[in-house]
Amino acid sequence: MMNFFTSLINNLISGLSVGSIYALIALGYTMVYGIAKMLNFAHGDIIMVGAFAVIVSVSSLGLPSIIAILIAVAVCVVLGVVIEAIAYRPLRNASPLAVLITAIGVSYLLQNLALLIFGSTQYSFPRLFQMEAIHFGQITISGQSIITLLVTTIIMIALHFFINQTKIGKAMRAVSEDKGAAELMGISVNRTISVTFAIGSGLAAIAGLFYGLTYGFIGPYTGSMPGIKAFVAAVFGGIGSIPGAMLGGILLGVIESFSKAYISTELSDAIVFGILILVLTIRPFGLLGKKTNEKV
Repeated sequence: MMNFFTSLINNLISGLSVGSIYALIALGYTMVYGIAKMLNFAHGDIIMVGAFAVIVSVSSLGLPSIIAILIAVAVCVVLGVVIEAIAYRPLRNASPLAVLITAIGVSYLLQNLALLIFGSTQYSFPRLFQMEAIHFGQITISGQSIITLLVTTIIMIALHFFINQTKIGKAMRAVSEDKGAAELMGISVNRTISVTFAIGSGLAAIAGLFYGLTYGFIGPYTGSMPGIKAFVAAVFGGIGSIPGAMLGGILLGVIESFSKAYISTELSDAIVFGILILVLTIRPFGLLGKKTNEKV
């Protein structure tokens, strides 16, 4: 009985750690959808770009860890803003299908550029920092899990404060409600959406960092599955809701961890998607999402 309890707690901690990574990625998805009303399916590949930026900075250039992290965030922020300006801004008034196809095209473009530059090899991710594990009897909490959970929690609190208390955050909420009315009030819709992409892409860089530290390798297709799972997490929690993205990511990680430990490693993804379908059948707008009425 004690062994089962220990296993349960260890799997819970593992799920919280992985779920925190999904939550970081889902925050980027949910911000872009909540404000720009579009699904940026290239978001997962920005994770890969951020992780490769860390690898190049540390392994090739020999830069200190903190500088490598800052460079990765800067690269992803610039990339997010450029993608928005070149690929998405011209389609601001286009059909959702056109935007979706463009997003998929940008995703494949980033993957293939990574293949051309780095090849199909999986690269080992450098150990940027070490933190001692904490032991409670037979229960072990790795330093990596502690840092991941702590950073994710701080980011979510800071983001919630930013959206609700700052001038640009209030502009984001106004654009989310009604772009036309926001423009009449003197708010630059293009600049607000660019800032949204910059923040979401910066979060993707941090997620790529923790993904690399957790799994130990990075390749051109690294961002694909985490990106899809993070999108699932955003929908699960209620896409457009920042607390919903956090909750969805954490729950997704915990469900995945328990599924692998007690049911089947091969079926864990199917279980995750099955639970998503079940939740959306009951609550189509997600756990913390709000039902909205279309104005006609």
